[in-house]
Amino acid sequence: MGIADKAKNAAEDLAGKAKEVVGDVTNNDELKAEGKKDQAKSSVKDAGENIKDAFKK
Repeated sequence: MGIADKAKNAAEDLAGKAKEVVGDVTNNDELKAEGKKDQAKSSVKDAGENIKDAFKK
């Protein structure tokens, strides 16, 4: 997994967490759900990259 990919996934996860918090504070369930979705997408990308890295070894 490249450093750029790791940074990109971390940024997406952080943005998702921020959206979730803002959605929670403002009682915006749609924004909160979008934040959770962004975090999940980031986690799936990380898992995929880890699998690719395991096969490269």
